[in-house]
Amino acid sequence: MNSCLYQMLSFKVIAIKSLIWLLVLYSLPTINAQSNPLNLKFLGTAGWELSNDSVTILVDPYISRIKLGTGPSISKEDNRKSYIRTDYYESDTLLINKIIGKVDYILVHHSHFDHLSDVPYIAKKTGAKVIGTETTTNILRAYGISDDQLYTVKGGEDYQFDDFSVRVIPSLHSALGKKKYFDSRTYTQPPKAPLQIKDFIEGGSLNFYIRFENHKVLTAGSMNFIEREIQGLQPDIILPGVNFSRLEIYNYTERLMKATNFPKIVIPAHWDNFRVPYGYSQESALEKKIKPFIEEVKAASPASKVIIPVHLETITIK
Repeated sequence: MNSCLYQMLSFKVIAIKSLIWLLVLYSLPTINAQSNPLNLKFLGTAGWELSNDSVTILVDPYISRIKLGTGPSISKEDNRKSYIRTDYYESDTLLINKIIGKVDYILVHHSHFDHLSDVPYIAKKTGAKVIGTETTTNILRAYGISDDQLYTVKGGEDYQFDDFSVRVIPSLHSALGKKKYFDSRTYTQPPKAPLQIKDFIEGGSLNFYIRFENHKVLTAGSMNFIEREIQGLQPDIILPGVNFSRLEIYNYTERLMKATNFPKIVIPAHWDNFRVPYGYSQESALEKKIKPFIEEVKAASPASKVIIPVHLETITIK
């Protein structure tokens, strides 16, 4: 009897130990998810710094925010140099040096100045690899960026890198000028640098679907998309453009939320006045663009959480 009792107790101890090990193993993914969160820093316009413990990616890093033109977007309190579109573009290298540190990759949606113009300096400064259209990479070649740093894409590519993967998605530019905007120009060879501001042409538009260890992020550089190209994607985070030109697109927010399977987190971009420096008031943009967009998301996808980004502040998603 004592021998039988001893054997029964031994089996119970082994069973309990096995159960404990199973619980530990099942808990490991949760531990890993918490140990490598995704950090998103809003750089303004369509610009982001996305980073985790393994990799840092910039998206459309437009830091200089030049004082362009004389329209209502210009602040009387802004004493910086004024530019017009025929002026040669000049990056604010001192500001870039303060804000941008280590960078592994730069993704560029299209080649307009408010998306690409600071990339030549950042790519030289950091040695980062750049993914963009033929126009984007030819502009960078004009500024002396080596082919070793450049990946030319057109949409449809799905690339695996060491610490992330990225699907390149064909897209459309915003319907500017009351839907009159159309520009089919491209650079098939490097243009002459430096470029005038007007010479940063669109050159085609893209979205990026970036897969990190624990998160999938869909980025946008404009207030537009091709519905069939994003259907079936399941990002848990989307970074949509929400400037006024979204209103030129049929059911923009509703269609976007449905096509991306009603993502958990929505962080709007390309809504700020990017002709004034960081630190200037964005209250008008928040009131006129962000508040209506939040209501649109609530109606289309009540379970989604909208996070309003602040310039140069980091949002951490575990």
